[in-house]
Amino acid sequence: MPSPVTFRLEHTCRQSGARLGVLDTPHGPVETPVYMPVGTQAVVKAMTSREMKEIGASIVLANTYHLHLRPGEDLIREAGGLHAFMAWDRPLLTDSGGYQVFSLSGLNRMTEEGVAFRSHLDGSPLFMSPESAVDIQQKLGADIAMAFDVCSPYPCGEEKAREDMERTHRWALRCKKAHTREDQALFGIVQGAFYPELRRESARALADMDFPGYGIGGLSVGEPKETMYDMLEHTLPLLPRDKPRYLMGVGTPDCLLEGVLRGVDMFDCVLATRIARNGTVLTREGRLVVRNAAYKADFRPLEEGCDCEACRNYSRAYIRHLIATDEITGARLCSVHNLRYLARLMEGARQAIREDRYLDYMKDFYREFDMRGAFNRGETT
Repeated sequence: MPSPVTFRLEHTCRQSGARLGVLDTPHGPVETPVYMPVGTQAVVKAMTSREMKEIGASIVLANTYHLHLRPGEDLIREAGGLHAFMAWDRPLLTDSGGYQVFSLSGLNRMTEEGVAFRSHLDGSPLFMSPESAVDIQQKLGADIAMAFDVCSPYPCGEEKAREDMERTHRWALRCKKAHTREDQALFGIVQGAFYPELRRESARALADMDFPGYGIGGLSVGEPKETMYDMLEHTLPLLPRDKPRYLMGVGTPDCLLEGVLRGVDMFDCVLATRIARNGTVLTREGRLVVRNAAYKADFRPLEEGCDCEACRNYSRAYIRHLIATDEITGARLCSVHNLRYLARLMEGARQAIREDRYLDYMKDFYREFDMRGAFNRGETT
């Protein structure tokens, strides 16, 4: 059965090797490399679907685990599927719930069959298997579903990493067998923790399974950035050039650009909206904590030259006032800005690749961006 989601490699930057492509889906094309905002509960926090289009989002990610708990995949299917339910007519991707199982490890028990765990909401017992994870995602109806995988912790012994990787491979085959929805693509996920040989082995195994796309999982879980980049360099060359590569859970500006340099096509992360709710915004020069008293009488926009609604219409002083008085609009405006910042960053990356000057684009970024204000690893997932 041909995949309903295909990837066209449009250009490779002669200066850097970074990739420019188009992901064709049942709900339209997505230019890559692309940052995907995270809509955990079928909404990108504080944003409407119309606003997501205005900031330039072409694809959004939703969370299988959370939507399974509430309102439930059957209700969403009854509503006409996730696109109709959230009034989003552009492409959607759903994760498998594997990362949530990892993050709730204190509440779960894993066997070869699947994972028994308890709801973080009320403690009720739940069970998820590769087959049920696929069934939930088929009912949700996103354009792209992800295979159910096992995410290893950091740090992690090699024996444990191999055990998790091999189970991920077995579960990937079960997911493929269970997946029957013809208008939805199922992507596999590479694991292997922080062991180069395991990463290479996993990449080869997943490539042999012939998925229409590949996630790189198990990174951005607390390891140094240099370790993540090293794992990408061992993994990406072994994945098919004509299939999209998705680095899961990564969203700081420097990590996005470094991932693109190494051949990543897709990214997602909650960072942009999470820090926005705390009054922090991303700018060319690094992060700006607009809630700080220093901006009480600062009538400049959050970032000079930004075309988002917040920067076109409001000052730092006004947005700080909203945050100081617990007005929800302050968090909304910071979210609008941060999401637009990352969309613009990727737009610039695509243009630089097209013009064979991606290394220059990265040099310009690092020349301005204050890495002393970079985000710690715990804020990137």
